[in-house]
Parts: sequence; C-alpha cells; structure tokens
Amino acid sequence: MNPTRTRTVVALSILLGLNACGPSGNRDSHAPRDVVETSPGSAKSPPGGARAEQAFLSELQERTFRFFWETTDPATGLAPDRWPTRSFASVAATGFALTSYPIGVEHGWVTRAEAAVRTRDTLRFLWEAPQGPEPAGTIGYHGLFYHFLDPATGVRYRDVELSTVDTALLLAGALFAREYFDSEAATEAELRSLADSLYARADWNWASPRPPALGHGWDPESGHLPYDWRGYNEAMILYLLALGSPTHAVPAEAWNEWSSRYHTGEFQGETYLGFAPMFGHQYSHVFVDFRGVHDRATRDLGFDYFENSVRAARAQHAYAVENPQGFAGYGDRLWGLTACDGPVEGKFAWNGRSHDVHTYWARGACFTGVNDDGTVSPTAAAASVAFVPDLVTPTLVAMQEDFGENLFGRYG
Repeated sequence: MNPTRTRTVVALSILLGLNACGPSGNRDSHAPRDVVETSPGSAKSPPGGARAEQAFLSELQERTFRFFWETTDPATGLAPDRWPTRSFASVAATGFALTSYPIGVEHGWVTRAEAAVRTRDTLRFLWEAPQGPEPAGTIGYHGLFYHFLDPATGVRYRDVELSTVDTALLLAGALFAREYFDSEAATEAELRSLADSLYARADWNWASPRPPALGHGWDPESGHLPYDWRGYNEAMILYLLALGSPTHAVPAEAWNEWSSRYHTGEFQGETYLGFAPMFGHQYSHVFVDFRGVHDRATRDLGFDYFENSVRAARAQHAYAVENPQGFAGYGDRLWGLTACDGPVEGKFAWNGRSHDVHTYWARGACFTGVNDDGTVSPTAAAASVAFVPDLVTPTLVAMQEDFGENLFGRYG
C-alpha cells in the first residue's frame, strides 16, 4: 500500500500539532505578558515558485513525522496529547502516530524495519494492557480505550471517560498500519495479527446502549454516558468501523440513525453539511477516500463527503477574508478555525467591542454557529490541503514567512 502524496500531506497535516494555534487580534493592554502579539504582513510567494512550495511542504511533513517518532513513549508507543508541556497520552494521537510511520517509510525518514518494530511494540502494548470495569489500573473495557492514558503507566488517566470516537481513531491507525506492513517478515505478520485482534475485540454493540446509535462513551463511576453520536461530525470513522466489525458489527440502521440528524445550510456562498470546527471535516478523510462514495444523504445532496469538506474549507476561507469581527491579520492567507488551545481565558476589548477569549475552545465558523475569538489554528488550514490546495499551500508558506520560528518549529 503506497499512500499518495496528497494523502500523505493531509494525514501529516492533521498530525501537525492537534493543539498548536497562533493568536491573532489586537488584544488590549490588559492581556497577560505571555500573550505574544503578532501581526502578519502581506504574504508573498516564495522565491522559486512551485518548486520552493513543494520543498517547504516536504520539510513540513518530515518535521511533523519527527514529532511522533521522537515524542512517543519508547516503552508503550503512546503519543502525547500536546507538546512541549508535559502531557497525558492520547489514544487518538496514538492512532495518528501509527498512521505516520508508513508515511515515514515511504519518504525514507525511517527504515521499514524500524517502523514495523515501533508499530508492533505499540500494538502489543495495547493488546496486553489490562482491560476491565475497575476505576483504576486498566487501559479500557470491552475492547475500547480511555480517552487519555497516564504517560508513565499507560492506564486510565485520572477519571477520564472511555471514548468511542477516540478508540475509533486509534483502531483506524492500527488498521492503516496493518494494510501497509504486508510482508512475510515475522514482525509484520505479528503486527497484522495484533491489529486484527484489537479490532475484533472492540464491542461496538456494548458501546450502543441506546441502539441503533453509538454512544459517546462510558466510565466506571456512572456507566454509559447519556449522549449518542448523531449528526455530521468526526464520528463518521466510528460508524464505519462499527458497521464493518468482523465480530461486533452494529446494524445498518445505525448509519441511518446517525445521518438522520444532518443539517444542510449555506454559509459564505457554500452549501454543505454543517459542522463548525474544521476537524470534523478532516479526521475521517485521513483514513478513507470518500471521492465518489455516496449514501442516501449525499445522493440527495448531489455531492459526496469529499466535496462537502471542500465546501466547508472554502467557506472558512471566505469567512476570514470577510473578517466580520475585524481581527488583525485575518484574510486570504491567514485563516482556519478548529478546536484548539488558545492564549488565555478572559474578556478583552478591541475595535471598540468586548470579546471573550478562551484557552481550549471548539472554534469554528459555519451556518450552525460561529465560535471565533481571534485565534487561528494552523492545522485547520493545513489539514485541508487535500481539499483546497490552492488556498492552503499559499497560507502555509505565508505563515512560515510571516511568523517564522514563533510558529514553524522543530516539529512543524
């Protein structure tokens, strides 16, 4: 399995730093000292044109790959939720790490043997770590995994929930690796068996307490969470894996239940299925090529899920160009809102108006609502490169030129 270059870029763009954000906006003098004010200048095309852009993208991909190769725990293979702040491990980030290793092999950044061993060891840890209903000392239950894990022990972090969608992202990474490492070498054969076993162990019917919908999760203290996955969002990959399970498949009605809550509307001249943060239009596409793939909902719409993400990205770009709140820097080459960390929590005034500013927030812009405090997330645009490369590539180049090492660092 040879990932295409576009698929490589979008996968590693999402891995680029799930929590990396760049602040924008003229915050007043009451902002804390550690909030760095930056105002980008006019973006310029790089010397050398397309060749220079391609070289930049290649370097960006390699730096991003190095994040996972160098920061995952050497004993467990678990990836940190954020960096450089000391962080708990994230099972979703670990799924993206597993996705990055074959890409690293394809580019020659690591050898196939090195990547296979790293992948095998990670999957072996996930398979052998204890599962059970106990509130502590386990990695999950019924084959599903806790959202965050202790970075030292690899078991449940504090009182976090067992997460269905984060488990799906982890297993999608395992299955991606399973398909890539297809040789008869003992290490690769073992990792394929481990990936199959992990997928088969996940009990999606247990994770569906109010069938046919899939629930958000479970915790030992209160049982199943009182929420189900319905409506267009990042859970598309969750439903696909649950429908395709070789051992615990949910019925086809589950997809109909999920898609029955879709909302279609218009924003910035684009008509599409709505979800405000860009990550909801990106995550499932890391693992599945949806071009030309239709269900009842997309047949009625007249376009597929890939085109839907194209339209969502264009709408966010147009929103930044319009810049209705007057944030400094927003425009053709500085755009993109998604769930991410922000600079500070508080209320500040600029442009004669008071604005709430947040740390972590599900930022986004759509007909379903706008959550915008002037914080641009580079990954919102970067991970849209497969959808709108004509808008994304100049944006990434401009970010690197205008913000330099304040944004473009060791790991992308």
